[in-house]
Amino acid sequence: MKLFPNLVHAIIRSLGEIFDEKKYADKVIERCLKSNPRWGARDRRFIAETTYEIVRWWRLLKDVSGAPEGDHWRVFGAWCILQGGELPAWKEFQSLRPEHIKRLYKEVQSKRAIRESIPDWLDALGEKELGSKWDKELASLNLQAEVVLRTNTLRTNRESLIRLLHSREVETYPVPGLDEALVLERRQNIFKVPEFKLGYFEVQDASSQMVGPFLDLKPGMKAIDACAGAGGKTLHMAARMENKGKIVALDVEQWKLDELTKRARRAGAYNIETRLVDSPKVIKKLEASADRLLLDVPCSGLGVLRRNPDTKWKLSSQRLEELGKIQSDILRDYAIMLKSDGVMVYSTCSILPSENSDRVKKFIDEQEGNFELVREKIVLPSGGSDGFYMAALQKKTIKG
Repeated sequence: MKLFPNLVHAIIRSLGEIFDEKKYADKVIERCLKSNPRWGARDRRFIAETTYEIVRWWRLLKDVSGAPEGDHWRVFGAWCILQGGELPAWKEFQSLRPEHIKRLYKEVQSKRAIRESIPDWLDALGEKELGSKWDKELASLNLQAEVVLRTNTLRTNRESLIRLLHSREVETYPVPGLDEALVLERRQNIFKVPEFKLGYFEVQDASSQMVGPFLDLKPGMKAIDACAGAGGKTLHMAARMENKGKIVALDVEQWKLDELTKRARRAGAYNIETRLVDSPKVIKKLEASADRLLLDVPCSGLGVLRRNPDTKWKLSSQRLEELGKIQSDILRDYAIMLKSDGVMVYSTCSILPSENSDRVKKFIDEQEGNFELVREKIVLPSGGSDGFYMAALQKKTIKG
């Protein structure tokens, strides 16, 4: 591999922003790539993929390189050596000894937390909650994520989209069991394809695409997406409902709802109304109004480490406790929006039972028979897509 100084400097600057300034990796890389429009596709891919891989393997690389805090050059050099590349004779790499790094790499293979590059506390938690499954799932979470598209059936169908993308030299293949999903055969900037601007597809992982069918939506229903964010699942709900009925998209951040509105316009989704949750009155006004209620709650994000590897360096046990309280509060406070006999889906992109089935069981117990679990789905990363959890709870009719 030949290293070019301008590209390496871009990676080192990005690592500094991610680890020293605690910024989110996806935003850092996005800004970095926008900073130099003269970079070609290959250069952009090298910067983005290399930065993500170093973030993914940060602990392992720091351990084998002996890099002190803030020395991102040594970490980068260790990554190059372990990739089989030769380091150029730059002053930043002069103290690195390739054979020493390779020997240390072999020695740490027996230590799971270092081998899989994860904080000790998080490794212990994963083993506690998942037991013997943890080894396999942790290894899966360190694989590079596929790019998955969701066909927008308000604009086209999957077979037509495959042909259209093929004409643009974008090759895809379908995902078994998901009628709208397509996987890119190779990573590329899909957002420049005209069909994206026409609203023919969205980028959405296969696990996330399972939520729409799991809701069992019907045209004409009233549905509420209570933690809508920028609306990936909201748009899928609109397509499943064939633009009939009504979807109320709620969030506590107005900028996310503004982004959802723009995406809905592009997608041709016209049955969506956005509302900012700026007081409890917003929830109260929607009491007993929804046939379907989606609670895609804030969570640890451990199921999506493949696409957001910096999450494991930003998490803490304290943050997990805070998220648990948020999850319980949302379940308790937002469930009133559901009609009797309506169905509420609680979902996370976590693989921890404490955020998933345990949280749902605790809610049902607190409701004293007003809700029952009708089905649940656990998606583990070892299956090839993001880790995800979904539970459908039906609100019982209260008699008397």
